[in-house]
Amino acid sequence: MDVVMACPSKLLSNSASYSSSSLGRTLGLLTNSQGSAVALGSWDRSSRLLQFLSPSGSLSLRRVAVRCESKKEETKIRRCSPFLERTLLSGSGLESNEWRVVPDIWRSCAEKYGDSIALVDPYHQPPRNMTYKELEQEILYFAEGLRIVGVMPREKLALFADNSCRWLVADQGTMAMGAINVVRGSRSTSEELLQIYNHSDSIALAVDNPELFNRIAGTFHSKATLRFVILLWGEKSSLNVSGIEELPVFSYQEIIDLGQESYRAFSGAPDSRSMHLFETISSDDIATLMYTSGTTGNPKGVMLTHKNLLHQINNLWDIVPAIPGDRFVSMLPSWHAYERACEYFIFTCGVEQVYTTVRNLKDDLRHYQPHYIISVPLVFETLYSGIQKQISSSSMLRKALARFLIRVSLTYMEMKRIYKGMYLTSKEQQQPSYLTAMFDWLWARVIAAILLPVHMLAKVLVYRKIRSAIGISKAGISGGGSLPSYVDRFFEAIGINVQNGYGMTETAPVTAARRLNLNVLGSIGHPIRHTEFKIVEPETNETLPPGTKGVVKVRGPQVMKGYYKNPWATEQVLDKDGWLNTGDIGWIAPHHSIGRSRNCGGIIVLEGRAKDTIVLSTGENVEPLELEEAAMKSNLIQQIVVIGQDQRRLGALVVPNEEEVLLAAKKASIVDDHATAISQDQVNRLLYDELRSRTAACSFQIGPILVVDEPFTIDNGMMTPTMKIRRDKVAAKYKQQIADLYK
Repeated sequence: MDVVMACPSKLLSNSASYSSSSLGRTLGLLTNSQGSAVALGSWDRSSRLLQFLSPSGSLSLRRVAVRCESKKEETKIRRCSPFLERTLLSGSGLESNEWRVVPDIWRSCAEKYGDSIALVDPYHQPPRNMTYKELEQEILYFAEGLRIVGVMPREKLALFADNSCRWLVADQGTMAMGAINVVRGSRSTSEELLQIYNHSDSIALAVDNPELFNRIAGTFHSKATLRFVILLWGEKSSLNVSGIEELPVFSYQEIIDLGQESYRAFSGAPDSRSMHLFETISSDDIATLMYTSGTTGNPKGVMLTHKNLLHQINNLWDIVPAIPGDRFVSMLPSWHAYERACEYFIFTCGVEQVYTTVRNLKDDLRHYQPHYIISVPLVFETLYSGIQKQISSSSMLRKALARFLIRVSLTYMEMKRIYKGMYLTSKEQQQPSYLTAMFDWLWARVIAAILLPVHMLAKVLVYRKIRSAIGISKAGISGGGSLPSYVDRFFEAIGINVQNGYGMTETAPVTAARRLNLNVLGSIGHPIRHTEFKIVEPETNETLPPGTKGVVKVRGPQVMKGYYKNPWATEQVLDKDGWLNTGDIGWIAPHHSIGRSRNCGGIIVLEGRAKDTIVLSTGENVEPLELEEAAMKSNLIQQIVVIGQDQRRLGALVVPNEEEVLLAAKKASIVDDHATAISQDQVNRLLYDELRSRTAACSFQIGPILVVDEPFTIDNGMMTPTMKIRRDKVAAKYKQQIADLYK
């Protein structure tokens, strides 16, 4: 039923577009088109929501026309994406033929790829496939729906949700109407979400599902001001609103319906546009607040502008040369900077993206056979471990053959990198003499030629089956952490391209990555376009020459605006010339004209975090990453954290792989073949011996170890939502046991 609010006024077309300052707290009688009273309505000044009571007394909200006698009509400001909404802006001089802000990409996508599938979301109810046209329309409707329920430009909407097609629509709809979204996933604690909500000055909440809302409702009730809640998935009837019954709650579909009705009316009524002052969103406006994972203290709100994110969209194509029709599988959190920027970019290429989960990843890789997967090192380590486990469970003959063939392929690929000049040599090594380089090249060519037939046989007998199970026909893109060298080398040997990249939330995030035609193992590749790197001495800030290790600094259009409400923290990492201190230790490969590293010049190599460096009481500095990567090659070790700050020697906290430990104990005749358990002392001895063996080639050795039964996970707070171990949390939890270890 169409209704109007009767009060002494002339008819205004859309009350929800008027601010509380113009309407105050008006109260009027809602009537139907015949003039019969149907409800009592009011504009709620505090929430900017137009509400009315139906004859039954229930509270509801609808877009209504308002009759109000006003001596002066107030012009309203409407902020728009200049390319996405160029039809509305036509003739205003504000429309654009190029992307100025992130949501502009959806108009190009809809025009180019139209009815092609953009998104496959199989694990939500209802499951959903969305075409590029549908995606653009829903983004426009969601943006308009937010305007209707009272969100104003530059206000902040907290988006606490996980991967889904609706996450993307909510994210881009918020940006498209000039608001700022504040993103986080559902696995964060209630306290962390509350801190982010309040620190960001968010005015309302878009939440994944009733389960998440019910978990955080008690914490938010008395400590946060919520104007309204949008429920992306699930039924509103499942919400626990005890004590907050008056809080307006909208389903995703209600926001879409409100927006669709308003947008169509607005688009079809030129007169209503004259009541608005159009303003375009600027490239320098903040698009999103992304809070760091907080591995060392409270998360900080990174202010990323549309310009920061557009740099990624415009410059990732030479790293990921995707073409229309390519399929991607997505399992990283969409709110993570790495996943998020890559998603925006790949959609401009006309690809199909499939949302999956950790639990379903293995099956979905086999089922969807993706061309690419963008993920963190842990996923590639998990795939590697699964392959190794499958090989180990084969018959003795098959296992021996597979391991022999893999060893041959590893050697073959190493020789190939040498003669192609893509073998990363130690930073201290000088350019070899011409004679040495020629001999090195000839030797590598001869060995590779000898091994090539065996490698080709391995591709037919072993690797083809592995690649069929994993999919990933073009490349896996790894970022968000260090990729272990043994995993890197293994995937290269079996013919699956893995490109390692580097960045931070503060850089939107990609700053460097390996290219398919120059995939130098052990590095993070060259800087991406318009991005500069330099290595500085940590104490003097003096720029160091190529080949010298120091602190990595980066500068480029993708570097953040700063930390929200934290100028002191901003000044600590971002200098007046725009150089961001990454906190990472690394070096730049020197340029050689000959030799095995002749094509590696300018490539960036990382060696760990400056703040992860362990300083022993002897004064020696130890980078724990080298030891941890070596240890993780063992099937017996599930997780490890090297410790030893201010001690005379290193130690480690080890989470064992219990199944593999028991199997190893049986093979070593430590327990009999029918044993179902192993004593703690036996576990300690096995793990200690394994660690000594695996780290024998490292610069430092691990002394005492503490075996930990509980894995480090996101749920117990020992890992960040991006699956990095929180060293400080682990050290704090086991503080007493660590102290006892060194007695």
